[in-house]
Amino acid sequence: MLTNVFVMLIIIQFIIGLLFAFNVVGRNEFLMSFYDGINRLLDPVLRPIRNLLPQTGMIDFSPLVLIIALNIILIVLGNIIYSL
Repeated sequence: MLTNVFVMLIIIQFIIGLLFAFNVVGRNEFLMSFYDGINRLLDPVLRPIRNLLPQTGMIDFSPLVLIIALNIILIVLGNIIYSL
């Protein structure tokens, strides 16, 4: 359940980041503070992934890589636990 909450935070951060990048929401103070809070939580996890990935311009693919990695870890751990 904790990983599902983590994945939802990553998706919310990605969507709000796209809304800001393409200037859809303008300067909404609530969204800006919410986005900053999520960034403070996720930045220590996403920063090493960003350093490994090549620069792609405005779109950041590190959240997608983290979601895929979390799902792989969950599948592997589920198989290990199930086989015991």
